[in-house]
Amino acid sequence: MSTMHNIRVREVIKETEDCVSVSFDIPNDLQSSFDYLPGQYLTLETEINGEKVRRSYSLCSAPHEHEWKVAIKKVPQGKFSTYANEVLKAGDELKVMAPMGNFKLQCHAENENHYVSFAAGSGITPMLSMIKEVMESEPKSEFTLFYGNKNTDSVIFREEIEGIKNRYLNRLSVHYVLSKERLMSEIFYGRIDEEKCRTYAKAFFNPTEVHSYFLCGPSQMIFTVRDTLKDLGVDEHNINFELFSTDDMPTGEKTVAEIAEVDRGKMSAVKVTVDGISFDFDLAYDGGNVLDAALGYGADLPFACKGGVCCTCKAKLTKGEVVMDVNYTLEPDEIEAGYILTCQAHPRTESIEVDFDV
Repeated sequence: MSTMHNIRVREVIKETEDCVSVSFDIPNDLQSSFDYLPGQYLTLETEINGEKVRRSYSLCSAPHEHEWKVAIKKVPQGKFSTYANEVLKAGDELKVMAPMGNFKLQCHAENENHYVSFAAGSGITPMLSMIKEVMESEPKSEFTLFYGNKNTDSVIFREEIEGIKNRYLNRLSVHYVLSKERLMSEIFYGRIDEEKCRTYAKAFFNPTEVHSYFLCGPSQMIFTVRDTLKDLGVDEHNINFELFSTDDMPTGEKTVAEIAEVDRGKMSAVKVTVDGISFDFDLAYDGGNVLDAALGYGADLPFACKGGVCCTCKAKLTKGEVVMDVNYTLEPDEIEAGYILTCQAHPRTESIEVDFDV
């Protein structure tokens, strides 16, 4: 299981009016355990006004840079993001978990691939990591980025992106899509939607010849682009996406775990194993989820979003059955292998066993 480490903040840079990048000094003895693939994230924790607040943020640095840097965009009523943008400074310490995440790109020097990415807002962070690593590690591959924002001033890492594009003119194509500012071409004005996705596919890439697609941003954009690409003949297995939240998801798209009337009030004997130690408690079928219940009993378990998005709380169900409220991150083969998101899991048998150490 990933544990939290006290890590010193090396630098805090204001990237835009409402976004900072935060880099960390990872001690030499921890650097091997902090190895990561482009696209993965760090889970951060600090105490704000007496409350422990934990969030996960994608790494925008690339592995070959031997750096650990995330971008944190300030969101309305966001406790951690407001703290990071207004209070956090170099020399402060945060609790940090080693990099995690299924949204990732494994680079190989011999690859000769075309990657296409659709990003919006802070969704650029994992994409920037991927772009830099592909440009450095796959000299025969190319990358096409469609990046949505309100206006030019809100484009996170614009200067860095332009610098990379200028170095790799023949391999990196960048197209900014602005909803509040008109550029020279009308096709880049507005939001990234189905119509724009189809237009870009005709003009800039052959949908079925692209090796992999990477989508990150608001859920509405992600699922619209995903469905459009599938309609254009793209194999779903070639479409990868990362959700930062589901706040803009229409309620009807969430699969809420239902419980039969006959099962209401039933109890399940739950056994949780973490760091080689097992403990037991009872949890009602119609009670809370496994993660919250275990935390309530004093367990020190990994988690971040508690929204079925980040996968930090993933564990293996070794006995019994559960049902999950939502799942935006586990792959079908992981579910087949017995993995669950404990923040979304509710027991459906008289006993279940959950192992965080597998």
